[in-house]
Amino acid sequence: MQILYLLVPLVLFGLFLFLRRRGRRDTVLVDGSNVMHWRDNTPDIASVAEVLAELRRRGFRPGVVFDANAGWKLEGRYRDDAHFAHLLGLPEKHVLVVPKGQPADPTILSAAREMRARIVSNDHFRDWAEAHPEVRAPATLIRGGYRNGKLWLGLD
Repeated sequence: MQILYLLVPLVLFGLFLFLRRRGRRDTVLVDGSNVMHWRDNTPDIASVAEVLAELRRRGFRPGVVFDANAGWKLEGRYRDDAHFAHLLGLPEKHVLVVPKGQPADPTILSAAREMRARIVSNDHFRDWAEAHPEVRAPATLIRGGYRNGKLWLGLD
């Protein structure tokens, strides 16, 4: 378990370095644990995959962060970065599953701040707004969901 706590900063740093090279405008972090509930409020990896495809189509370079329980919600067991990367067709360094007992929100917010990235999520991050006031800025969060079965993202 302690190895996970050592690996998370390394994976996050790798994600940070890769996405930082790409520049501010095209870097986006996806709150995978939030987005996977967008369709009918039921966990579904296809929602995350569709959001990633749309972001790439629009020229963004996405990374994804999941809570540790995402695998349990989707498949009834723990799943790691490599598994989700494979499912989503992303390099492993673009996916992070935070360790058990650690919420993904502060990791997402810290990484987004460091990378000057936007965040795809319907979470308002109220519990973290004092430490991360940038979440109150309209340009930081990209909202989205499904209307009549069709994905929409608040990019327009």
